[in-house]
Amino acid sequence: VEIGRGSSERTCPVVAVETWMKLAKIAHGPLFRRVTGKGRAVGPERLKDQEVARLVKKTILAAGIRGELPEAERVKLFSGHSLRAGLATSAEVDERYVQKQLGHTSAEMTRRYQRRRDRFRVNLTKAAGL
Repeated sequence: VEIGRGSSERTCPVVAVETWMKLAKIAHGPLFRRVTGKGRAVGPERLKDQEVARLVKKTILAAGIRGELPEAERVKLFSGHSLRAGLATSAEVDERYVQKQLGHTSAEMTRRYQRRRDRFRVNLTKAAGL
């Protein structure tokens, strides 16, 4: 999957991956790996999907996202899948580009990933000249 450079060094996914590879001393093999020894060592094995889900849930709680909800409800709302859905939802580009990036064969599947769509961001009334 192609990942483009971000608009700033601080949020650029390419910079983040390059930094991770340098710090983890990854020259070959899986890119995303388990971190062991209280964050001091990077293991040789790939990070499993269950571990990604746990990390997402832990991060959601630590960041206070949807803090108005009880903790049990909050962790049910988010998973590793949330990362793909978040990308699909927040990308302000034509849907076909999101579809291609995510590898979906249909626009219908892409729409399932796109959660809260801001219907007023692209105002069809104004676009029609009304």
